[in-house]
Amino acid sequence: MLERLVHDERTNAAVGWLLVAIVALDGVSTFLRGAPLWAGFELVIAVVASIPALTTRDWTAMVPWPLLSVAALAVIAVTIGAPFETTVYVVIATLALAVVVELETFTTVELSRRFAVAFAVLTTMALQALWTIVQFYSDRWLGTDYLRSQTELQWDFVLVTAVGLVLGGLFQWYVTRFKPADGATRITDGTGSS
Repeated sequence: MLERLVHDERTNAAVGWLLVAIVALDGVSTFLRGAPLWAGFELVIAVVASIPALTTRDWTAMVPWPLLSVAALAVIAVTIGAPFETTVYVVIATLALAVVVELETFTTVELSRRFAVAFAVLTTMALQALWTIVQFYSDRWLGTDYLRSQTELQWDFVLVTAVGLVLGGLFQWYVTRFKPADGATRITDGTGSS
């Protein structure tokens, strides 16, 4: 059963679309509860996960479902009251890793395994910077209170980078161990592996 879940492209896509739907529906629910900034971020996750299928016009073109499940679990954790900052680190790192997997799998870009992890960490830091800018303008224009101190802001970057390293390492282990269907095949098939 586990082998089919990991190796079957159609099963991967079905589980992936279910997870994307969960994130999108939670985003709509979050918006209706009055948190437009987080709702927008959730919808960005759903859109990024959908890009391969939309551009290839193939519903099975998805990143591996375990990667999407990490994002979905973190989003749900925020909804049920988990510490916001901690789950945001996981969501940002997962989104960055999904972007790297999509670039490697669905474009002509070829990355070695180690470089893919390093690139995912750099992408994580870039997304954290964008998230910080969005929070700053939300605080300024919408009266929210996301950014409380410069020290907290600096720790956000340190912690999100650490989470990005851990998730990147775990994903590298996952693709090496399981060789998943389509969603990360090129990273593991020897092209550019190191």
